[in-house]
Amino acid sequence: MSDGQQHNGHGKVPGRQRRRFPGISSRAYEHPADRSALVALRKLSGFDTVFKALSGLLPERSLRLLFLSDSVRVSDRQFAHLNDMLRDACYILDLEKVPPMYVNQDPNPNAMCIGLDEPIIVVTTGLVELLDEEEMRAVVGHEVGHALSGHSVYRTVLLFLTSLAVRVAWIPLGNVAIMAIVTALREWFRKSELSADRAGLLVGQDLQASMRGLMKIAGGNHLHEMNVDAFLEQADEYEAGGDLRDSVLKILNVLPRSHPFATVRAAELKKWAASRDHQRLMDGHYPRREDDKDTSVRDSFRESASSYATQVRSSKDPLMKLVNDIAGGAGDLGDRMRRGFGGFTSSQPRPPKDTDGTSGGTGREGTDGGDGPGGPSAPDDRPPRDGA
Repeated sequence: MSDGQQHNGHGKVPGRQRRRFPGISSRAYEHPADRSALVALRKLSGFDTVFKALSGLLPERSLRLLFLSDSVRVSDRQFAHLNDMLRDACYILDLEKVPPMYVNQDPNPNAMCIGLDEPIIVVTTGLVELLDEEEMRAVVGHEVGHALSGHSVYRTVLLFLTSLAVRVAWIPLGNVAIMAIVTALREWFRKSELSADRAGLLVGQDLQASMRGLMKIAGGNHLHEMNVDAFLEQADEYEAGGDLRDSVLKILNVLPRSHPFATVRAAELKKWAASRDHQRLMDGHYPRREDDKDTSVRDSFRESASSYATQVRSSKDPLMKLVNDIAGGAGDLGDRMRRGFGGFTSSQPRPPKDTDGTSGGTGREGTDGGDGPGGPSAPDDRPPRDGA
């Protein structure tokens, strides 16, 4: 196992041992929505074979030749410190075949894992120059996680469909049909990025380094001017801020993106790092690759649905609160509608009650703000709902 002594001009980092995960299945770190899609696709007999047979129609061969001819391939003789990280990441996640890795001249910090037949990893010079050793290690682990999950196959298909949508734009409804599929794929792919962030944490095993890397991608190489805690506070403000109009704008902003926003990724990763699932994984209790064939599609979709439901219940977003209220019962929704549109964005106190349970101030039944016809009601002893 690598001792972490390599350096790339950012200075040496302390040597330390990292835990290895023999035979680990990608299901161990995949986001539930990502996992359900992958399990379903893996269960489709011949799915990968069909897409690999179509590889001649996809830009994969062209991309391989492009990177081979116009980028620098990582090896013992070129970008040796990145090669050490790559081999170390594959060792930790027990990926037998080390994928080729290229450094591409591009000032924009970026990395990707693509390919149908065999995955290849590409990192830009902007990313290599931006991140320090431990931050870069998390990024390499992120891309190796994509390779282990098989994300490269579906990302390549997404690139192909996006290109195809442009070509058929002149066909009536043709572009609409393809873009509907692309939009669904992008939602899945955004979840796959959260999965790969977790893989990067398993490889780097340094949460602060993962946080710093995401923060630098958002704000550049000005670490002395930034603060991780303040960066995470932005994620809370983004989720909870505004009203229903802002909620709609958030959806419109994220729809065309293949990646979640950087603050959201940081908050999600920190939440997973503190979870019981992560702790069990670090203790050596995780699903094995040899059991992938026995995975239930139904159970995977159930976990995915449960994950989305939990997200809605715990979300501070006004739209998610509204969805939670609708799911929670029509009675509460009707009460909010009676109080007006402001009831969806703020809670208004109920009128005070006298000791005998009647509405204070009038003593009459059925008045505005009271309990309606039929007499005074019993105190509301319903348990509060999450996220309400």
